[in-house]
Amino acid sequence: MTSSPDQPTTSPTGGAPVQPPMPRPPAPQPVYLPQPPRDRSFRRGFGLGAGAGLGAGGVLLVLGVVGSLITALIYGAVLASAAGSSGPRVSGLRTVWGSETAPPAQTVLAIPIEGAIQADGGDGFALTASTYGYEIARTLDGLSADDAAGVVLLMNTPGGTINGSRAIADAVERYQGRTGKKVVAYVQGMSASGGMYAMAGADRIIADHGSLVGSIGVIFGPFVRYKDVVGTSGSFIESGVSTTGGITQEYLTQGKGKDFGNPFRDMTAQERKVMTDGMANEYQAFVDWVAKHRNIPARTIVDDLGAYIYDPKTAIAKKLIDAQLGPDEAFRDTVQLMGLDAATARIAKRAGASPLEQLLGASSRIYGYQDTAPAGMKASSIICTGAPQPLVWHGPVAAFCG
Repeated sequence: MTSSPDQPTTSPTGGAPVQPPMPRPPAPQPVYLPQPPRDRSFRRGFGLGAGAGLGAGGVLLVLGVVGSLITALIYGAVLASAAGSSGPRVSGLRTVWGSETAPPAQTVLAIPIEGAIQADGGDGFALTASTYGYEIARTLDGLSADDAAGVVLLMNTPGGTINGSRAIADAVERYQGRTGKKVVAYVQGMSASGGMYAMAGADRIIADHGSLVGSIGVIFGPFVRYKDVVGTSGSFIESGVSTTGGITQEYLTQGKGKDFGNPFRDMTAQERKVMTDGMANEYQAFVDWVAKHRNIPARTIVDDLGAYIYDPKTAIAKKLIDAQLGPDEAFRDTVQLMGLDAATARIAKRAGASPLEQLLGASSRIYGYQDTAPAGMKASSIICTGAPQPLVWHGPVAAFCG
């Protein structure tokens, strides 16, 4: 027997009918409502802004650091330029010999005296290296006792003008008296005439092997003489003189007329006497200076030494120098004379501006010295051109003047 689903069923035990279980309603399903699209523009803008800010900040930081470095370099270049044009640059040194880490108290300042000695830039431009005596004198005058343990003059010069050479000599003496420090002169090749003048007052003079020292004298000229002139010719670029008596040149080795030195007439006896007397005064001053500082009788200089130039051995015998030593021995001797320990001392000279400093405007010229002559430039030094003047010079001027 079957029963309808809507009818109650009879219990197997014959009891009351049993109602069928009611079906459970289905579980409610979660309802997902559509969400509006999220607005991501703020987050995107914030991220972009923060990134841009950080990037800009980083760029500004880098630019700031670079700017500071450039400012420091420019400031240093300006200082170097000022030092190169107006005074000594004691702080910028390059070691010539000894310990790189030596402090000022253990450092001897090397001052080269190279090439022709002129007074200053107003004396004109030379084709080879030259030293300005007035500027070297200012360098020495600007040194205090604390700047260096002493000074060594590195000599390699044929001499030059009287005023430039004497300026160095006087400054050496002032430095010794003001600071109580010693000065050594080391000849590396030649120290003749004006070089001897400049270094005579040093506490000790040493010469390298093969060097030449001396030539205590004054020279004046050349004086050109055209005899029996018959005509002048030439062009705007090059002049010429025709003579039947020839052309002569004369040097005085000791003027009343306005045209003294005129090559078209002879020098008068009075002109010769006036100029020779003036040279005699300069010569006497030169002799007296060497005699005083080298303890050589003036008469011996005049009668024996003369204006000759000597090898180191002969120069020692004639008391012009004290020793003949190679560079290492000479520098050891120098620092020991100044009471320094050769193991910790050094000899250093002023350095020129670096390429970067020059790029930023610093002068390439080291104070006291002429820059290298540009290619094709003609010498204009008073040693080479213009009216003759008395010089403390040894040898020809061809290499110096071209």
